[in-house]
Amino acid sequence: MKKLLNTLYITQSDVYLSLDGDNIVLQKDKEKIGRIPLHNLETVVSFGYTGASPALMGYCAEKNISIVFLTASGRFLARVIGKSKGNVILRKKQYKISEDEELSTKIARNFITAKIYNNKWMLERMKRDYPLRLNVNQFKETSRHLSSIIQEVRLCKELERLRGLEGQAAISYNRLFNEMILQQKEDFFFYSRSRRPPLDNVNAMLSFAYTLLANDMASALEGVGLDAYVGFLHRDRPGRISLALDVMEELRGVYADRFVLSLINKKIFNKDDFYKKENGAILMTDEARKKFLSAWQNKKQEKITHPYLGEKIQWGLVPHAQSLLLARYLREDLDEYPPFLWK
Repeated sequence: MKKLLNTLYITQSDVYLSLDGDNIVLQKDKEKIGRIPLHNLETVVSFGYTGASPALMGYCAEKNISIVFLTASGRFLARVIGKSKGNVILRKKQYKISEDEELSTKIARNFITAKIYNNKWMLERMKRDYPLRLNVNQFKETSRHLSSIIQEVRLCKELERLRGLEGQAAISYNRLFNEMILQQKEDFFFYSRSRRPPLDNVNAMLSFAYTLLANDMASALEGVGLDAYVGFLHRDRPGRISLALDVMEELRGVYADRFVLSLINKKIFNKDDFYKKENGAILMTDEARKKFLSAWQNKKQEKITHPYLGEKIQWGLVPHAQSLLLARYLREDLDEYPPFLWK
């Protein structure tokens, strides 16, 4: 259970929610484990299937408190709201900005600034932790290059130019990705990004991690009332969760890439966890996928201090925190969208 920005997160999957007066009551195995006043809450997010009482849902609908139901793994199920009020205005603002390239660029450059910044500090941390195993000068040079690109991104006013700068930064970062693989280098190597299909073990893991992160981000965005399919950097395409892909740019390296690297470097995965199809695609075995999902869920439980909010939260709540901040920016409660800057 975690209260964050007037949102209550119930992270235990077997907790039932009920109403007592003006309070939400948390019950587990028919025992009351928590009681929180509802008057300061805007949203309740529950990870699990146990459910909520009709009385609580009716009270929240009347008071304009939304209840979001996610699976234990974070997949969006449903959102219970009352009469349409603020969410309509929020989505109309999102759609309006999406149609304006200059306004879209203003938001999108914060996503890309955070992505490059976080990748830079991944390199800095690797350089600090493994100075005898890495080409330190190469890491320093790339870090300086990423810093210079960040300065250009902050001044960028065109989406196409922004995409070009992001591409330059990605090329520089990817050149060193293979150097960050410290174990099992004969079976795990990265020379370039291959997506459809992944052509090596590392790309197979990265693709799966990015898919999971995109789904988590889409659930978080839907939970705050945003449309996950209408983005600012990634433009509209049928079936593509463009806004989720936008916001997850901040977390690709620091969350997904570091997660994949840890599975390799800690030897949690090995070559036997993969197989090759006739078309050259490398895929994970069923057992490996289960192992990956289990480790992903464990990763989401780890605690960090959110750089903007200054609060300790689980990694799994970071997409939800960023979604809340983005919604607040679109409602003009914040002067600028605060991206996730890790260090």
